[in-house]
Amino acid sequence: MPKKLKLEGLDCASCAYEIEEALKKEGFEFALVNFATKEAVIEGDVEKAKEIIERVEPGVKVIEKEEHDHDHGHEHGEGDPRRALYFIIPSLMLFGIGVVLRYYYGMDNAFVFGIFTASYLLVGWKVLRSAVVNSIHGNLFDENFLIAVATVGAFLIREYPEGVAVMLFYVVGEFFQDMAVDRSRRSIKALLALKAEYANLLQGDRVVQVKPEELKVGDIILIKPGEKVPVDGVVIEGTSTVDTSALTGESVPRTVKEGEEILSGMLNLSGVLKVKVTKELRESTISRILELVENASARKAKTEKFITRFAHYYTPAVVGLAALVAIIPPLVYGDPFSIWLYRALVLLVISCPCALVLSIPLGYFGGIGRAARDGILVKGSNYLDALHGATVVAFDKTGTLTKGVFKVTKIETRNGFSEEEIIRFAALAEANSSHPIARAIKDAYGGDIKENLMEYEEIAGQGVRAEINGVEVMVGNDRLLHRFNIEHDTCRVKGTVAHVVINGKYAGYIIISDEIKEDAPLAVKELKRLGVKKVVMVTGDNKDVAAEIARQLGLDGFYAELLPEDKVRVIEELEAEKGDGKVVFVGDGINDAPVLARADVGVAMGALGSDAAIETADVVIMDDQPSKLPRGIRIARKTQRIVWQNIIFALGVKFAFISLGILGEATMWEAVFADVGVALIAVFNAMRILR
Repeated sequence: MPKKLKLEGLDCASCAYEIEEALKKEGFEFALVNFATKEAVIEGDVEKAKEIIERVEPGVKVIEKEEHDHDHGHEHGEGDPRRALYFIIPSLMLFGIGVVLRYYYGMDNAFVFGIFTASYLLVGWKVLRSAVVNSIHGNLFDENFLIAVATVGAFLIREYPEGVAVMLFYVVGEFFQDMAVDRSRRSIKALLALKAEYANLLQGDRVVQVKPEELKVGDIILIKPGEKVPVDGVVIEGTSTVDTSALTGESVPRTVKEGEEILSGMLNLSGVLKVKVTKELRESTISRILELVENASARKAKTEKFITRFAHYYTPAVVGLAALVAIIPPLVYGDPFSIWLYRALVLLVISCPCALVLSIPLGYFGGIGRAARDGILVKGSNYLDALHGATVVAFDKTGTLTKGVFKVTKIETRNGFSEEEIIRFAALAEANSSHPIARAIKDAYGGDIKENLMEYEEIAGQGVRAEINGVEVMVGNDRLLHRFNIEHDTCRVKGTVAHVVINGKYAGYIIISDEIKEDAPLAVKELKRLGVKKVVMVTGDNKDVAAEIARQLGLDGFYAELLPEDKVRVIEELEAEKGDGKVVFVGDGINDAPVLARADVGVAMGALGSDAAIETADVVIMDDQPSKLPRGIRIARKTQRIVWQNIIFALGVKFAFISLGILGEATMWEAVFADVGVALIAVFNAMRILR
């Protein structure tokens, strides 16, 4: 289970990269979830991880967070970005006074120098401290070091206003970036802030308010109108409508009644419900969702990892270039050192990789947040990347493309038997069976099963044989008929069929159909519109049923009568054919867990899907609607477009301004735009995905 940490004193993205690399070498899974609040998640021995982190970055203090900490916001806490305004506003006022005194009144004395210095230190002390601490620990080339050198250098050549302006705009830019990150995080928090604060536990005749964490399986709770469902359970008394929108994205309230499951995170809208607890809080739906989304960034996309590594090498290269610009031209051409030193300082400001290091993870986090808002939980940015490249989609049938609810749709009679006789005797014969087909037959009969069942035999893979008040009844597939040499005129029937034999005579057959989900045809159509080359069905059902479903949905093909290992083999074959694209498998059952793990992207149905499928999958569709898959692919593609827009824009502007800086055509003011301005534009571009 991933643990949550807080890394106090972590002030630069490069430091985070160093920590991540060191931990991964030791086999840890680590990710900085929120740079603004210094929150991270890690899998493995926390004490050992603390030792590694403090060895790599001695200035960083590691604090392990309690499990319930993720429910508390940072609205007014230590990680609140708005606290920076306490320093920014006074600094701006002093900067304005200094500019007026120097340029309007022509003053350039110790008093003016003191005003600019005070303005500088108010916003720059954290940057200077981080630069010194990180330099002592060997991490010279982070953004704090670059800004510190550039601004102190500006003071040394008596360009106080520019030095203060660079620091001020850098900190203001960081403030807006932190606000953007915080907003992105809070949008997901708001979406998932669904945990009930209390539960109404029934103890005899009393109702006691307890924390949801205290509930045990088997406890009976009351859920009143307007209250959140604290844990997963089964309704044992009452009827109500519940709002499931936060879990599934479905805006229409759902009706729940006695015997139906109700999930944590739903909101009770009308009646009082008495519910029996089936899962403790840590295993309930809302807790699983919180873990999935909170820890999504632990799995980084290739683009994100590339940019972090790029910044790690790019920054020292630019520092070296700045040093050459400051030293070589004055020595070779005899120019004043101050001119080329100024150009080198401009170069340092321009070279900060903030726009890339921050906006790209934010773009992915925004994409994950946008998908979660639509009821699609993506467990990591690498899966968002993979979803973007989907070229083959394979669906399971039952519970994925179909509702998984069997109904009798047709009764065919033979040899003088009536429909009523066929359905009654079939229901009586199946009285002891819990098979979905047996349940469908009993539901269609609808009457009381009171007749005396004298003998009952289940014939594996073929059907059942029973004696009811002296009448022998057999219900099963075509193989059962051939086994007992029953004369019949129908062998191949489209759909799931139950043949009925009464006293050795063929009475007819019952067709049981699994209904196709309303939005399944739309899902297939949308996937093809998105350019998915192949949409197929992979099922354990028989070929006739699979063929009919595939025909109705317009699929490109189907694979039927498959065991779980056969499904894995089919996915491997599809992966061999796919080329550069990705194979996506969508399923919901326990038997789908192996193939969900094997596919490039495993997508589970979260409402009715098994726990094994949901845990194994990379993406979870919370409302079981197949049409959410093309929606997820669209979000993934938009995220990818925004990420690459940021990369190209940031690098293009920076390289252009580096050239201008070397030629002396860019001042500190242009450098501020090339650094802070580009970073802000990239961050705001990344935030578009949330809308």
